[in-house]
Amino acid sequence: MSDNGVDGTVLGTVVMPYCSGLGNLIFAFLLGSKGGFGSEIMTNSLVNNVTNLTLLIGFPALIWGMTIVPGKASPNTKAKKRGGEKKGGDKTFQINRLSLLLTLTAVLFFTGAVWALASDGKIDRGDGFVLIGLFLFWQCFQIFDVLKNNVQQNKVFSWMLLVDLILLGVGSYGIYASIDWLVDWLLQIKTGFISAKNLGLLSGWLMVLPNALLAIYYGWTKRPEIIYTSQVGDGHICIPLCVGIFALYHSISQPPHFQHGMLILFGATAVHFFFVAFFGRLPRVIGLFLTISYGYFLYKGFLS
Repeated sequence: MSDNGVDGTVLGTVVMPYCSGLGNLIFAFLLGSKGGFGSEIMTNSLVNNVTNLTLLIGFPALIWGMTIVPGKASPNTKAKKRGGEKKGGDKTFQINRLSLLLTLTAVLFFTGAVWALASDGKIDRGDGFVLIGLFLFWQCFQIFDVLKNNVQQNKVFSWMLLVDLILLGVGSYGIYASIDWLVDWLLQIKTGFISAKNLGLLSGWLMVLPNALLAIYYGWTKRPEIIYTSQVGDGHICIPLCVGIFALYHSISQPPHFQHGMLILFGATAVHFFFVAFFGRLPRVIGLFLTISYGYFLYKGFLS
């Protein structure tokens, strides 16, 4: 897709969240139609989003580094001084940073909206419509922004993009069938760690695996902007969309770790916003801090 007119930040913000978050969407639909507990979908969403914003960004930053805007003295910047390419390259980096900052701002708004709507102890059908509306508005904004940029840069989408989308559609059916089977199988198990009582946690771990593969691959290929935008953008699928979809079926009550998870989400997002806005990168030591924070989230919320 990136070879056929889809920029890296667009790929991470608009396309990849649906690829990696499709399992969560299907899980919300299936659990709602099967009469599952709302606390499980909230747990699934919290585990997904906290994992994205702590472990799956922090660990690649710790191993490969996470530089969105190279420093003035970096080798890449020096190399671009030759041939008059520095100005164009710097502009691309700055656009990537602004796009990422906008996406991080959306995370703060969406997380805050869920927190506010759940202040009475539950999220009902009306709240679900509000959350879905917020998500659709955000997607419309992203799509029109992509179209505007393509017009400004005289870019057109290749017909191969349609083939890619058809292949994704075929794969989505396989995901639907497998998750349907897994949910039915797990709901029948009543005791032990791998059982229905841990459905939200286990499904959150399982469905975050595509994000982990993206983080490892794009860390290895030195594409930090896609790591950042894909992980942050995937969070929009769970909060608010998955929560909103389930609320159309049944009210969602707060799980015991709701407040704890929300505070970590706000804190991690604020950390990312600060370092991207003022430094253009996430230092390795902050990557270590985020990775440790994920361990604390699991211990405090599920193991203590």
